[in-house]
Amino acid sequence: MNVHETKSVPIEFSWVAKAYQKVRRGGKSPGIDEETWQEFEKEAMKNLYVIWNRLASGSYHPKAVRGVEIPKKEGKKRKLGIPTVRDRIAQQVVKDYMEKRIDHKFHKNSYGYRPMKSAHGALKQVRENCFKYDWVIDMDIQKFFDEIDHELMQKAVSHVMEESWVQMYVKRWLEMPRQEPDGSMVEQQGKGTPQGGVISPLLANLYLHFALDLWLSKNHPEVSFVRYADDMVIHCRTKEEAETILEAVKNRLKEVKLAIKEEKTRIAYCKDYKRQGQHPNVKFDFLGFSFKPVQRKSKYGGYIKAFSAEISDSNKKKITEEIKEEKLFNNTSVEIDRIARKLEPKLRGWIGYYELFSHQELGRVLRRVDERLRKWVTRKYRLGFRKAVKELGRIKQEQPQLFYHWKKGYSTLGEKVTRAV
Repeated sequence: MNVHETKSVPIEFSWVAKAYQKVRRGGKSPGIDEETWQEFEKEAMKNLYVIWNRLASGSYHPKAVRGVEIPKKEGKKRKLGIPTVRDRIAQQVVKDYMEKRIDHKFHKNSYGYRPMKSAHGALKQVRENCFKYDWVIDMDIQKFFDEIDHELMQKAVSHVMEESWVQMYVKRWLEMPRQEPDGSMVEQQGKGTPQGGVISPLLANLYLHFALDLWLSKNHPEVSFVRYADDMVIHCRTKEEAETILEAVKNRLKEVKLAIKEEKTRIAYCKDYKRQGQHPNVKFDFLGFSFKPVQRKSKYGGYIKAFSAEISDSNKKKITEEIKEEKLFNNTSVEIDRIARKLEPKLRGWIGYYELFSHQELGRVLRRVDERLRKWVTRKYRLGFRKAVKELGRIKQEQPQLFYHWKKGYSTLGEKVTRAV
């Protein structure tokens, strides 16, 4: 196997190998060919060579994506397009190549799916902006990934990437049809990039970089914004400015073949102990948090009303439902350490993300875990309420790091909810 052959497209075999190492840690669902990672890895080197050979010769053509639907918060469905295992590797190769060359061009307040950027960074910037600006446009783009215009997308790619082979492969991925669950094929009709595609987040960032980020910076430098993929908030100094900017953004989106989702776009007032104006909306949600007036301890003693963030009601409900639906709580034949092992990944995720601004609220939600444990102890050892609480307290005292939320100081066993420093 000669991996140093000269090819018409300057893609190296090592790029394919590195891309494989990245994407194999991601999604496990197979594409329309039903090939799994386990099957691919039986002859990994051979398969990687085939991918490289086709990519480097310009003869790589992706298969259709497998269409699936996942539930959204409001009860609707979000359409995903799952590429084949091989196509995920191929997309990662081109994504890596593009990202190295264009990421530095993106706006500093674009945080989604970028190296060295994070949702926490976006949230911190939003909170900082809320101290400086009194008004916020909470904006939602209508079916963004489904509506991305292919002609404008390819124009954006050609503007930042002169390599014809990059443009060629992006065009092929944009035009991939989608196979529906019933087996029918749906053509893209000149718009859309599948959520679920490896390269789609980078293309989405590039599209909105030209569509909104640069446009706002050039035409409305008086405002600030934070964008995470297609989730965006714009900070303004006055209500009148917010209304003007929102109207301008609507017109701009029409120019780039997009539209806002009217029912989920609103102007909010950042009300706190200093800002006492009246407005019907003093709250907005962003990346799982609700920014709103909340009681916070003052450094001078007592409490003040601050405009800050807490875990959103919808995400509190989601966590509560996941705790409620954990089947091991109904199995008294298992030992408690098995429950702890099963819950640890979820607890790590919830605490790692939501404790950023939401210690007390998160602690209240995590009381549900200890309540389920108390009921499990009651049934397993046939104890009454008080004795079950006492037994669970004894276990916690002897093994304070057994459950991740115990380890992190989120105590719900008859103690005040605290967080370990």
